Amino acid sequence: MRVRLTRMLPLVILLLTVGQLAVAEWWPGIDRFADKAFGARLVAYPLLMLLAPALWWWFVKRLRPDAVAPYGAFSLIMLGFLVDVTGNSADLYDTVSWWDDANHFVNWFFLLSGIGLIIGDSVRPRWALVLLVTGLGAVLAIGWELGEWYTFIRHGTELDTAYEDTLGDEALGTLGALCAGLVVGRRR
Repeated sequence: MRVRLTRMLPLVILLLTVGQLAVAEWWPGIDRFADKAFGARLVAYPLLMLLAPALWWWFVKRLRPDAVAPYGAFSLIMLGFLVDVTGNSADLYDTVSWWDDANHFVNWFFLLSGIGLIIGDSVRPRWALVLLVTGLGAVLAIGWELGEWYTFIRHGTELDTAYEDTLGDEALGTLGALCAGLVVGRRR
């Protein structure tokens, strides 16, 4: 039963995320979803959520047909997207002052924990895994902030706080990745 639940969890997370995105995009008149690029998220989030499983199946499963898929790691990678969308659905970004900061730390912890679990067995020594996971987290945090700039900031919204918010988000994402690297490295 536990194995079946673990196998289903990534699908459940994906469906909950896509369901909320669809409601946000296609249900008119909900202010909390206005100007938050939910149309772009409806396309990008499922693709990003399915990237790790697709890469794993392409590179690992083809080389080792007997390999067991890391469904728990896939779930961790996908979980941050669900948390982000749920935060918007519950209007937490606009009503809880620390929500955005907590998300950048926690979601990068989830994301890089999942990535670390997938790549962890092939990286030696342990400190190299911690550095790799942290570095990947920093690069992904920068990429995410570039996406936020392209989507929101360059058009004039959120200009007043953009610089400070971007630096803080990158730092929190990298710190979340460092914590993930330490946990995954310790687990190994």
